[in-house]
Amino acid sequence: MHIEERVRRLNDIEKENNGLVIYWMSRDQRIQDNWSLLFSQRLALKAKAPLIVVFCLDTTYPGATFRSYSFMLKGLAQVEAQLKALNIPFLLIQGQPENEIPEIIKKTEAKVLVTDFDPLRIKAKWKSSIAKQISIPFYEVDAHNIVPCFMASPKLEFGAYTLRPKINKLLNNYLHEFPQPEHHPFNQHSFPPVDWQHVTATLSCNRKVTEIDELIPGEEAAHSELSTFISNKLDQYATLRNDPTADATSNLSPYIHFGQISAQRVALEVLKSDSDKNSAEAFLEELIVRRELSDNFCYYNADYDNFNGLPAWAKTTLNEHRNDERQWIYSSHELESAATHDNAWNAAQKELMIRGKMHGYMRMYWAKKILEWTASPEDALSIAIYLNDKYALDGRDPNGYVGCMWAIGGVHDRAWGTRSIYGKIRYMNDNGLKRKFNIQKYIVTYNTLSANHFFNQFRSNTIKNGQKKAPGNFYS
Repeated sequence: MHIEERVRRLNDIEKENNGLVIYWMSRDQRIQDNWSLLFSQRLALKAKAPLIVVFCLDTTYPGATFRSYSFMLKGLAQVEAQLKALNIPFLLIQGQPENEIPEIIKKTEAKVLVTDFDPLRIKAKWKSSIAKQISIPFYEVDAHNIVPCFMASPKLEFGAYTLRPKINKLLNNYLHEFPQPEHHPFNQHSFPPVDWQHVTATLSCNRKVTEIDELIPGEEAAHSELSTFISNKLDQYATLRNDPTADATSNLSPYIHFGQISAQRVALEVLKSDSDKNSAEAFLEELIVRRELSDNFCYYNADYDNFNGLPAWAKTTLNEHRNDERQWIYSSHELESAATHDNAWNAAQKELMIRGKMHGYMRMYWAKKILEWTASPEDALSIAIYLNDKYALDGRDPNGYVGCMWAIGGVHDRAWGTRSIYGKIRYMNDNGLKRKFNIQKYIVTYNTLSANHFFNQFRSNTIKNGQKKAPGNFYS
């Protein structure tokens, strides 16, 4: 397979000047196993030109909090160090990409611009604006999907059952080992090292959503997590993946979201292992078909995060039941505070807030109950996406949008039996949770973690204010 099959032109400009190649790193924030970087270096080596990697930090990105910015920046600090070892300069600029990228092209007199594929509308808007402003070739590389999104299918797919055969037909053409990036022999630019502490300190974002101490950012940590999963968990994935008390999932979603590890590398390592066949197949179905189905949905459906993007049958049935009586209606604040009558739901919300993730099975239940407890499907989608984007490290992602749209609006699903509020949307209740796993253990776990989490936060704040200990009635 040739790397060019992953590449598309974003403008019609053919003529190149004698300048450098810029790789505008965005979705795929890593050095190893990165088709965008490899393609950029190939162009630079062919022209005997310098190569620089630019990252544009947009501190107004919708839904992003200190939790997500901090995880990303710590990973990028490792990218800078790895690029230095390859004699490739790294430049961090801040601002709106549609303003800053054309400016850096002018300043450096670049000859070519390369960036990562991303199906989300904000990225498409940036690229469209930049393409209109620049007069050099502009390329986009799908380094995120194993089978490039625009090669897998030319249209919006109905579900996994329609995309799966298309992916499987092409998979062997793409699922192979990566070449290594080379030490770059042409380098005429030098930038001062990024002051990462200063950048982090000056972030203008929501700092109340704090870092996740238990999750180490970066490419090295991502590969370590993958190794742990394959060695200790993968064999039981098929039987235990839907049990949130079993710790049987990969914990790779934040790393894949920020591009700190390649999904293709994950698949290759799973296939090389001697793990249980059923578990490996179940995991690869999620990693490849289901994940790439989410990119397909967001790429071909401009309304990927709202009611208008739902399938026709789902909109019809939800409209028919829009005025059904709700036993409970909760505000966005009550939901965010985990203040519902449902202890299992509250535990799931606490997991999201404290750990920056929610077990996949609980996330389905969590989103469906938001439909049941809010005034309209539009409110339900808005609140679910808001909470997921705010607290989840893998939020602001096609998987998150499609997960909410599946649970609340039947995307990639079929019509089921009719019931109040849901209409023909698939229904879930706590009896199903009880049949699957020890729900009480899950509830106790996150009630305990929640108490400890907020105690530690309170203790930290009171120490800063000169108090030595928290009041004795803190838990009451």
